Amino acid sequence: MQTIKNWISHHPNLAAWIFLAIGMVAILVYEARDVGLQTSQWIWLIVITILVAGLAVWIISWGDDEDETEDTQQV
Repeated sequence: MQTIKNWISHHPNLAAWIFLAIGMVAILVYEARDVGLQTSQWIWLIVITILVAGLAVWIISWGDDEDETEDTQQV
């Protein structure tokens, strides 16, 4: 368990991407289960959902860089 905590603390953006992608794919599968999609359509929807989760984490992380820059400039 400590290994997982260490990995998450060293890779917060990647961990956030994984957890967000799992949640988004779960919601997608639950909500679209009765739509009647073909297998290839499911695959592409899941791939695009994972990429959107990564993009969201990347955009959110832009603010992290600004906070670190402000901290170093104030010192």
